[in-house]
Amino acid sequence: MTEYDAGIVDVFADEALRGNPLAVVEHADDLSEETMRRIAGEFNQAETTFLMKSSRADWKLMSFTANGSPVYGAGHNALGAWLWLAYMGRLGDLNTPKTFQQEIGDAVLPITMEKRNDRFFGTMTQGPLVLGAPLEDVTTLETALGLGRGAVLQDPPVRTADTGAGHLMVRVKDRKTVDAAKPDAAELLKVLRFAGAEGCYVFSFDEKKPETAYARFFNPTVGLWEDSATGTAAGPLAAYLDRVGKLGPDRALLIEQGTRMGRQSFLPIRLDSAPQLSGTGVVVMQGRLKL
Repeated sequence: MTEYDAGIVDVFADEALRGNPLAVVEHADDLSEETMRRIAGEFNQAETTFLMKSSRADWKLMSFTANGSPVYGAGHNALGAWLWLAYMGRLGDLNTPKTFQQEIGDAVLPITMEKRNDRFFGTMTQGPLVLGAPLEDVTTLETALGLGRGAVLQDPPVRTADTGAGHLMVRVKDRKTVDAAKPDAAELLKVLRFAGAEGCYVFSFDEKKPETAYARFFNPTVGLWEDSATGTAAGPLAAYLDRVGKLGPDRALLIEQGTRMGRQSFLPIRLDSAPQLSGTGVVVMQGRLKL
């Protein structure tokens, strides 16, 4: 029998049972990808992240959804893993901020960890913004989302935005419209394939309050009906809004997500040369995985 340190972290939350839960498994170097997929199914969380040694970074991260689909980019899958390492004492003294390197897929990205008032915080740098072609006709998308004609706005145009994972950015009229979305998974999948996107980020944005947005995330591509906090969608949304000149002068955005699910989350992003995504979390389960 082999045992692994493992647990669950509620990410983008300052109290238990909020934010987005992430299962974490440490020292997973000897596990095959097939076994990792099966473990992710066993945990049955939105995502499970496996921590391994790396010749290119401080840690290598591999993440899978409950149906075994791989997850890339620096989102809740990465932040939660580093919060776990911090709370387990694997990162040393963080009263002074320290920057580490994380290997995720082909990318090596920095993350800065620090301790504030007995709580750990991480700030991750995502990749540069890559935009897909605008989606000219949104009527099929509106139908797929269960919304009426005219619900989807084209300012900025609906398109795929990517800072580590490509998601379709869909602006709607208001918060009420965001909450009204009831996607048809099969129809939404067709739109996402056409747009070259993995998931769909439906958001409302008040240009009189450019520092905040309200969003929901749907990703039938990897078996996620709805996700409560999606860093790999929040980062490109902020970068896209900045690209089209819709953010305020401080180039920062706070996104509220997960409220409709009963797991309210807040994702703060600041734009530099690339999105800087920050957050904290709470370890809600700690134990041993026995195989």
